Amino acid sequence: MINHLRALAVFAKTVEHGSFRAAARALELSPSVVSHHISQLEEQLGVALLYRSTRTLSLTRDGERLIGAAQAMVTAAETGINDVLDHASGLSGDLHVTAPAVLAQSPLADNIADFLKVHPDVRILIDYSDERRDVVADGIDVAIRMGWLRDSALKARKLYDVERVLMASRSFLAGRPVPKSPKDIEEWDWLDLASVTLKPVFRHASHNTVTIRPKSRLTANSASALYQLVARGAGIATLPRFLAEADIHAGTMEVLLPEWTLPSIAIYAVRPQNAPRDGLTAAFVNALAQ
Repeated sequence: MINHLRALAVFAKTVEHGSFRAAARALELSPSVVSHHISQLEEQLGVALLYRSTRTLSLTRDGERLIGAAQAMVTAAETGINDVLDHASGLSGDLHVTAPAVLAQSPLADNIADFLKVHPDVRILIDYSDERRDVVADGIDVAIRMGWLRDSALKARKLYDVERVLMASRSFLAGRPVPKSPKDIEEWDWLDLASVTLKPVFRHASHNTVTIRPKSRLTANSASALYQLVARGAGIATLPRFLAEADIHAGTMEVLLPEWTLPSIAIYAVRPQNAPRDGLTAAFVNALAQ
């Protein structure tokens, strides 16, 4: 079993980074060594874990069964090692962070607050803004990004996914028929977020997928501002669920088409490619990823 641990760690990192080459860079190994560890693990277990093509990797059914345990093992090891290093080094200093304004109201704020409590000698200077900052030019240590990443020159780590829902106020819905399908609301008053250019794609539990092309009555560059307009009955919009959680429980906001789901939004922490693997910045990113 001990002999499997290194290969399991390589397997977890390969899936996390999406390719042998990217995992090799992260692990400071050659792609051939990464491939050897995966092949050796598959041979020892007697199963295929990854399907390989020239450009992509995908998990087999056995790979899907194993990846959760492999990732948990790596996370537990990293957490334990970081705890020891933090205690030994006593993290301190300034940390420059930028994040979309909407995340000021998200669970991410809990992670940041917890980090400050654990590390009293750390000072965080955080810029909550919907303007995308230049990480290198502006001297940013960590940038929190939502959605697709554009700059491959940055080191990125996925933190979590944000659930998106189609929402409306009870006042807006008063007198309107209850929609049964996305097509039923295509002609309604839509409000859009400027940074999201994709048309709404809804997926039903039956795996039926529907794409609609509504015409926007209003476009805003702030998710928080857009939510305030939706809450005041100006129209409907697809937004992060956490914005409306309290109002949904209070009964003033409603999720439309709850049996249909929208693609979630990935949240990433990005930093300069040459950022140290250890130290304050790495510890902060690790804390956000918990």
